[in-house]
Amino acid sequence: MIRLASGDWDATILVSQGAAIGALSWRGQDIVQPVPEGESPNRGLHSAFLMAPWTNRLAEGRISVGGQDYVMPINRPLEGHALHGFVRELAWTIEAQGPDRAVMTCAVDHPPFRCTARLEVALAPQGLSLALTLTNSGEAATPMGIGWHPFFTRPAGLRLRFAATTVFGRDARNLAISPRPSAGLQGGVEVLEGLDTHFAGWDGVAVMTRPGGPDLALRATGDWAHNLQIYAPRGVPVLCVEPVSHAPDAVNRPHIAANGPMHVLAPGESLRGEATLLLV
Repeated sequence: MIRLASGDWDATILVSQGAAIGALSWRGQDIVQPVPEGESPNRGLHSAFLMAPWTNRLAEGRISVGGQDYVMPINRPLEGHALHGFVRELAWTIEAQGPDRAVMTCAVDHPPFRCTARLEVALAPQGLSLALTLTNSGEAATPMGIGWHPFFTRPAGLRLRFAATTVFGRDARNLAISPRPSAGLQGGVEVLEGLDTHFAGWDGVAVMTRPGGPDLALRATGDWAHNLQIYAPRGVPVLCVEPVSHAPDAVNRPHIAANGPMHVLAPGESLRGEATLLLV
């Protein structure tokens, strides 16, 4: 692991475990739910991990590329889905490191996905910034996606607000269905509790008002600026505000892809998403 610090901010990056943010704090107050000692950042309701080369759910693990069908490993057996991609399971390589910033890379070779990922993460007195670039290193045009999955702490009284144009329902297997017009979301536990909901037409800004502070704004640009997944499990004081490049299982369902398709990257082409978490 590596530690970064700037001003009142401290972070731990678990380089060998997907380059996940294992802890993020401001003035000693946890902003991301820290990973308990000895546990994986990918096996609990904690950390802030990366998603690629797809995000959220891929139904039955299915994807077709160039007329050939592939099945990704099912790691959500109760629902029958492949969840969150591969990069969160990999050890990354540190390319550069300073007291308040780091650059890390990893490679995926799991047909049809052959790609490289590059993460830039930095702390400043105002907050956290990160950027994820995913490049198709293979020889075939392939649908790909990227996302960020932070488990923010959710103290009593926290309120979330953001604007979006579309909200999805969800079926018994937690797949996004039935897109309909939306103004976004604004509220506290009465609207958050139990959500596992996708929004499209997001304007790239989400604000969390936290009793006692700090109030935080998540701002996304690039390929993270339009789709957002919200997850607030019942009875657990965490909130996931996840900027993503596509809607869940978009590659298999055209009516869902209309509100956030996976990007088909030609060899050498890239996706890039940037996110900042700032004091407001």
